[in-house]
Amino acid sequence: MRGSATSTSPVPADTRSFRFLSAIEFMLGAAIVIGHNVLRVVPNEVLILALAGLVSVRWRDGGWSAMGFRRPSSWRRVALIAVAAAGLRIGLDEALIGPLVERFWPSTEAPEELAGIAGNLPALLQWLGVVWVFAAFGEETAYRGYLLTRAADIGRRTRMAYWVAVVLVAALFGIGHYWNGPSGMISSGFAGLVLGAAYMLSGRNLWASILAHGLIDTIYLIAIYFGWNS
Repeated sequence: MRGSATSTSPVPADTRSFRFLSAIEFMLGAAIVIGHNVLRVVPNEVLILALAGLVSVRWRDGGWSAMGFRRPSSWRRVALIAVAAAGLRIGLDEALIGPLVERFWPSTEAPEELAGIAGNLPALLQWLGVVWVFAAFGEETAYRGYLLTRAADIGRRTRMAYWVAVVLVAALFGIGHYWNGPSGMISSGFAGLVLGAAYMLSGRNLWASILAHGLIDTIYLIAIYFGWNS
């Protein structure tokens, strides 16, 4: 990724100046997550970070492939990883994480506006559109695509740096669900770990985590529609 010192050429990701700027971006991103979800002094972080990430990665890295927006060598592999990630997230959350966390804190509550989905097909379809655009595409672009990449920059994008970034961003993803209380934050943090793992195991392909995220939310919405989950 080496280029001449022109405005259109990406700076090598292992240079000190590149890593310093990435650290600043990551800290600002973390502040935006906390500022919206905890302090309530910043507008919704997903749109801000997704747009900032698309601009930053395009400008500094020369293309969105650096954050994972690229055609995979095998869509079948990406789909299998996404399905496995969705199954792992839901299965472990229902069987282990949720029951364990709820021994100490109140259970996670779905947003009140989701109550209208039960038995209401138009509402279900509307919410499916919301979760696939805002949650799956938006949150994955903001968290796994942007923040994870910038966190990994600090460690020169080594494999270890990426896995440390997965954990850091999963913690931020949990904070991003502060409104849902401690149990919701821990559950979402676990989801962030699973989605980050899907991103890594797919060769850092963002479509894997986008698809996994969308499948997870789709399954929960369908469960609410049929009255299987309150």
